[in-house]
Amino acid sequence: MHSFSTFIPPERTLMGPGPSDVNPRILNAMSRPTLGHLDPLFIELMDQTKQLLQYAFKTENALTMPISAPGSAGMEACFVNLVEPGDKVLVCINGVFGNRMVENVERCGGVAITVNNTWGEQTDLNQVEDALKANPDIKVLAFVHAETSTGVRNEAKVLCELAQKYDCLSIVDAVTSLGGIELDVDGWGIDAIYSGSQKCLSCVPGISPVSFSDKAVHVIQNRKTKVQSWFLDMNLIVGYWGQGAKRAYHHTAPVNSMYAMYEALLILKEEGLENAWKRHALGHEKLALGLSDLGLDLTVDSAYRLPQLNVVKIPDGVDDAAARKQLLEDFNLEIGAGLGEHAGKVWRIGLMGYACKPRNIDHCLAALRTILK
Repeated sequence: MHSFSTFIPPERTLMGPGPSDVNPRILNAMSRPTLGHLDPLFIELMDQTKQLLQYAFKTENALTMPISAPGSAGMEACFVNLVEPGDKVLVCINGVFGNRMVENVERCGGVAITVNNTWGEQTDLNQVEDALKANPDIKVLAFVHAETSTGVRNEAKVLCELAQKYDCLSIVDAVTSLGGIELDVDGWGIDAIYSGSQKCLSCVPGISPVSFSDKAVHVIQNRKTKVQSWFLDMNLIVGYWGQGAKRAYHHTAPVNSMYAMYEALLILKEEGLENAWKRHALGHEKLALGLSDLGLDLTVDSAYRLPQLNVVKIPDGVDDAAARKQLLEDFNLEIGAGLGEHAGKVWRIGLMGYACKPRNIDHCLAALRTILK
């Protein structure tokens, strides 16, 4: 029989597509004594976490909370609450995560209409408007703000304006954008949005911030059918994450992970949203310059490139898996592989949250310089 012992992981530098390096303050917060999930002190922390999330999302939405599950559950929460059987949903696809939205629509019994664009390019706004004109009964426009598989930033503000123009709701994937680039839920009129804890917030994986507009809440409260998921039904969860000291038991929250989430949001508030966005932009500029000196090319046009997720063309003759294995074993450095049609063709280098700092960038460039010799 295997001999078991305490697991002590090595200290990696995480510069892939997530999780990102976790700030020691957040790890410290997780180690604090566990409270009951209905303890008055924990309820107070929940309220403060909600306020910090509203700051991060730039929203006054009352229905704003961290879901006790990773970003994929946040995505599902938005779709199962807003999509009923027969509803038409326009989904923008220019990478892996648009396809996941289609999966959610279909599993809700909805009808997915898609606008497909080349991986590495933005969603074509004219195609989106044409699809909205051709299908006046579309209920929801869904798109990915920061496409993690390709490193592309889609025009969230304009896409939300199109949703409003054609009287439909918007669902936005902000898993990789929250805390890394400009995001304005109220200013852009976003109806439902979800993110993840492990990207630019540099928190541990397993929590998904979400927010729903008043318009979206009205739709949820006036559904013809029950929400497909009991666990993710906002009509039920709001009783636990609502205002005031009295809360209805819904599930046992991951208390220590919520300590971590609170600390991550507090760190973002202390830095300031605009400062965080600027830090990611400056980190990207430093990395891009260093990659260019190594003869490596970024695949995405600089006009819509994500600073926090850099997609790099693998040079001819370089073995993708072997190179990433060497980085991990010799330098304790993790970078990401390509997904889907980009598999084996690109590396994805993350500069997210706590990982976006000069020391990490220098370490990454020095390690790449060594293995590419």
